Amino acid sequence: MKHPYRIREIAGQAGLSQATVDRVLHSRGGVRDSTVRQVHQAIADLDRQQSSSGRALVIDVVLQTSRTYGAAVRVALDAEISEIPVAVRTRLHVTDEPIPALDRVGRSRSHGLIVLAPPTQEVADAVARLGVPVVTLNADLPAGKRIAHVGVDNFDSGATAAYLVERLLADRAGDVLVINGRGEREQGFRSVLPARRLVTTGSEDGPLREILAGNPSIRAVYSAGTCGNAAIVEAFAAERRNYDVFVAHGLDEENVSLLRAHQISAVLHQDLRADLRHACQAILRAQGAMPGPIRSHPSAVQVITPFNVPPAEF
Repeated sequence: MKHPYRIREIAGQAGLSQATVDRVLHSRGGVRDSTVRQVHQAIADLDRQQSSSGRALVIDVVLQTSRTYGAAVRVALDAEISEIPVAVRTRLHVTDEPIPALDRVGRSRSHGLIVLAPPTQEVADAVARLGVPVVTLNADLPAGKRIAHVGVDNFDSGATAAYLVERLLADRAGDVLVINGRGEREQGFRSVLPARRLVTTGSEDGPLREILAGNPSIRAVYSAGTCGNAAIVEAFAAERRNYDVFVAHGLDEENVSLLRAHQISAVLHQDLRADLRHACQAILRAQGAMPGPIRSHPSAVQVITPFNVPPAEF
């Protein structure tokens, strides 16, 4: 693969070791396909940023989340960076292990961090070691560990989902299937539905169908994750089961299709572009690259139904 970049640059952009990047570039094997794609994406990002790379500020984005949500962040971030009147490079790290990713950021040339990770003491300590402006996305950290917070509150998002489920079920009896529930989002959901029986599971087809077969009283679905809702609909169909209410998160292509087909009742949507715009602006202001005050921008979750689906390009 021809490119003008040093292995160190590609490794920094991809969030990988130089040895791993070297193996990918020279087709030596021993790396996963996802790692190869990560290196290719890093080179593409460097190509896009090349015109300003010599004087650009570098913003790292560390996300402990699904690949689907990470892809949505990349699209929104690229759209916002193109409109910022300051030369900026971004490095996206989608990971199941935020601490090593944060430590790698600390060893690189970074001017700021946007982070989505559980608000644990370990994460707070890793963030504090960086010595760069930090903005938290969705899950917040103590104020002394970051300069600003943007995004939706996961507890409130879960509570909003529960409110919709209860209102749409009205007086009908029935249990609620909670799929991929975890953390503050599930806690918020449970706080509003103390009188309903909640059945929890992951999104795998086999266990899901077994749960449906063994729980005929399930009448509503809450998909707390960010992907796989078409498979959930298909599992109900395979078991010849219906549901009265289905509430999900994230306005991606799959959920838009399900909304338009009236197979999802409502989707809770986050304006990622606005959240990432505010995050980048806070970092740039902290670095003296933009005028204006540094502020947090909590955002309200948007409720999308089959009747107000916005036009979108995927």
